[in-house]
Amino acid sequence: MSAEPDPVRAEGPSVVTDGGNEAAKLVVLDPAGEGKNGELPATWRPLTAQRQVIWCRLPVDGALTQADDVVGDAEPGGPPIDVVASGEAAGDALRLAERHPRAIGHVLLVDPVPDETSELAERVRSAGTAVEVLPHSTGEPFNRIPPPLPLGHPDVVAGLTKILEDV
Repeated sequence: MSAEPDPVRAEGPSVVTDGGNEAAKLVVLDPAGEGKNGELPATWRPLTAQRQVIWCRLPVDGALTQADDVVGDAEPGGPPIDVVASGEAAGDALRLAERHPRAIGHVLLVDPVPDETSELAERVRSAGTAVEVLPHSTGEPFNRIPPPLPLGHPDVVAGLTKILEDV
């Protein structure tokens, strides 16, 4: 990521985890640094019934390294790992999948930066990892939220849930 992190967002834990350790894993690369209080956003808590959510707060040093460790430590044939990212963190998610093609089932992107990710996304897809774009902000006035849509937004969780149920 190229932007300097907001010092307020860089406070708190680098990773917030919730859900069963034996469950399928969902690694979230959050450029906004939600979860500063050590808890997942409330909209994500229902997902912990089926998955272990590993929320990596990218404004905090070491978060991306921890995501790489989680994926790199995956056991062959173990529970699936899916990765979610938004905005400029989409490139980080795709590079993570490129380094660990057999460990990641899906890379799910919200408002990725197209010019920076399209070629990389194609390489990841050709290596066998699914890459999909979740519901995102259109930037239209009725959305009221400019891109990238925050990962804690209910539309993101609804889109993520639908994609993962269809798998």
